[in-house]
Amino acid sequence: MAPVRGSKKRKKSEKKPDENAYSSGSPDEGPLDWWDEFKRRINGLQSPSKSFDKFESVFKISWKTFDYICSLVKEDMMAKSAHFVFANGKPMTICDQVAVALRRLSSGDSLVTIGDQFGLNHSTVSQVTWRFVESMELRGLHHLQWPSTEAEMSEIKSKFEKIRGFPNCCGVIDTTHIMMCLPASDPTCNVWLDHEKNHSMVLQVIVDPSMRFRDIVTGWPGKMRDWLIFQSSNFSKLCDDGERLNGKKVEISDGSEVREYIIGDSGYPLLPYLVIPYEGKDLSESKSDFNQRHSATRMVAQRALARLKEMWRIIQGVMWRPDKHRLPRIILVCCLLHNIAIDMEDEIQDKVALSPDHDSGYHQLICGTSDMEGVNLREKLSLYLSGKTPS
Repeated sequence: MAPVRGSKKRKKSEKKPDENAYSSGSPDEGPLDWWDEFKRRINGLQSPSKSFDKFESVFKISWKTFDYICSLVKEDMMAKSAHFVFANGKPMTICDQVAVALRRLSSGDSLVTIGDQFGLNHSTVSQVTWRFVESMELRGLHHLQWPSTEAEMSEIKSKFEKIRGFPNCCGVIDTTHIMMCLPASDPTCNVWLDHEKNHSMVLQVIVDPSMRFRDIVTGWPGKMRDWLIFQSSNFSKLCDDGERLNGKKVEISDGSEVREYIIGDSGYPLLPYLVIPYEGKDLSESKSDFNQRHSATRMVAQRALARLKEMWRIIQGVMWRPDKHRLPRIILVCCLLHNIAIDMEDEIQDKVALSPDHDSGYHQLICGTSDMEGVNLREKLSLYLSGKTPS
C-alpha cells in the first residue's frame, strides 16, 4: 500500500477549533447529561472493579476536546447511523459513537471487549470505529500540516533554539515501529518481517518543539531502513526541489549563514537540510558538545512518539492480525488526535506517564552517508554552538 502522508491540505474540509463547539445526541441533551446517562448504562454492564468513573480517565482527553472532535465528525457519522444501536435497541447518538471509537483507539482493547463494555455487538464497534477513522481523515487533516506562514515558522525556530541553542532549526525527524501479529499462513508474512524478527509497519514523523506532528509517512514494512523511507517521502522530494526548508537564512557570525534544516539521528544521511550527530568515540570537545545538544533537542520527537503510543494504545502493543491496508489510516488518525489535543491545549495529555522508549527492542541502524553541503552546515553549527567563530 502506498504510504500515507500527513502533509496534504484539504481546505474545504478545514474546521478551526472552537472551544464553544457543541455536540450532543439530541437538541436537549448536553455533554454532561450525556456522560451521566452513558456512565450509568456502561457501569451497569461492568463488575465494580472495572466500573467507569471519570470521563478523562476513560477517554484520555478533556470534555472540550471531546466536544470539538464530535463537532468535526458529526455530519459524516450521523448521515447513515440509523442502524447503529445498543444491544437494548437504543440508537447511538453522535457522542455515543465518538466515545466508542475513542475508547477503541485509546485503550487498544479488542472489539469484543469494547462491545462488552458498552453493550454493543463487536461488529458495531468495528463499523463505528471505521466510520470515525474515515471522517477524521477528511475533517481533521488540517491539524497536521507544515507551517504555512513565516510567523508560524519563526515561532518554531525560536522554540527550538531555546532548547539547546540550534539556530534556524525547523523540526526533528524520527521513526517508530507499529508491531503486528501475523499468521505464518499469511502470504505477505515475510514482507513485514523486520530486522528484529518482528512483523511491523513503520511510522516516520517530523515534530515541532510543541511535540506536534508536522509531517508523517507510514505504510512501509518495518524492514525498510529509515533513510530509504525518508528518501522516498514527499518531504524529501520537496526539499531536493527547493520547495521546503527554503526560508530565510540566519547569520550566526560575520559573513556566516545557516539555512533552514531539520535534525535526526544517525539512521539518516547527513544532507544539506538534515543534520545528524557526529560518529566516533574520540570526538573533540566541540563535537561532543554538539552531539549532546543534538540529542537533547531530538528528545522532543521521542517524547511525542512515546505520548502517541501511550495515548492511543491501539498502536502501542502488538496488533492482532490487522488489516494492513487500513492500518496506515488508523495510524494517521491517531496522529491527528495527538495534534488536536495539543491544538486544544488539552491539559489531560500532560498527565500521561510516558515510557522512556517508544521503540523498545529496536536497535539503531546507521546510514553512514553524507553530503558535503551537509558536512559544512554541521561544522558551522558545531563551531557556533561551541562559541567559536566559523571561518
